[in-house]
Amino acid sequence: MNKEQQTNWIKEKSIQLGFDACGIAKAERLDSEEKKLTQWLTKHQHGEMKYMENHFEKRLNPCLLVDGAKSVITLIKNYFPEKKQTDNTPNISKYAFGKDYHEVIREKLKLFLQDIQFHMGEVQGRGFVDSAPVLERAWAVKSGLGWIGKNGNLILKKQGSFYFIATLIIDLPLVYDQTYPYDYCGTCTQCIDACPTNAILPNKIIDGSKCISYYTIELKEAIQTPHQTWQDWVFGCDICQDICPWNRFSKAHQEEAFMPFQEILSFSIDEWKQLGEEQFNYRLKHSPLKRAGYKNLLQNMQFISKK
Repeated sequence: MNKEQQTNWIKEKSIQLGFDACGIAKAERLDSEEKKLTQWLTKHQHGEMKYMENHFEKRLNPCLLVDGAKSVITLIKNYFPEKKQTDNTPNISKYAFGKDYHEVIREKLKLFLQDIQFHMGEVQGRGFVDSAPVLERAWAVKSGLGWIGKNGNLILKKQGSFYFIATLIIDLPLVYDQTYPYDYCGTCTQCIDACPTNAILPNKIIDGSKCISYYTIELKEAIQTPHQTWQDWVFGCDICQDICPWNRFSKAHQEEAFMPFQEILSFSIDEWKQLGEEQFNYRLKHSPLKRAGYKNLLQNMQFISKK
């Protein structure tokens, strides 16, 4: 296969593996992101997420993650659920309704790389899904998939933002897509206006240390905050996505692994308390909720109960 045929094969294969879109960019240093990342860290807008301070240069340069890297393949996968949580249920972010996306997508990336190697010979590469120093949203824009909204999320025109982003870096040169040229947020500020903790700042900057997702997942100590308008979020937060006009185009995913756990859809706070840690670990061992852990989840529920 020539370069164009290889590129077409990769994009077709990505759909076969269950991804919703694929874009490809040349592997090169993201010079345009250096200043933004430096300022974000300098202002401590990453809060207690100390891991964000590590591997600064690797975040900018994919060639430090894969020797001889030539192409950055960005893949997106829809997670918008068909079912909603019932009333009187503590709010959990939609991305956490089903099986942990790390497990699901990591396996798909492994198969993808194996298929590329089988059909194209000795290709070296690595797959990443929100677990390594990769600026996946910047690569998504660079590979023509969408634009970054004012809430910091990747938005796809007439599709919305309820997507996981995965990255496959390989040492095979391909035909590259054009950087996405437009920003369709316009003058809309609905996400900024709706954020109850004022975490969304001008110029698409997110103060992670103020975000509800940070408080409920990353912060491992008891929540101490004056903000009382959390809408009962105990794991993550979808406020800025739910309010986004582009998400009126969201369609339910068809991924079996992301089908919701019944506990997440219907358990009240009392039922979560009655579940117990042992049953939590057993029944939700493949859920993203295990990242917070049972004790921290109950701690978050205790906080919203006091409002």
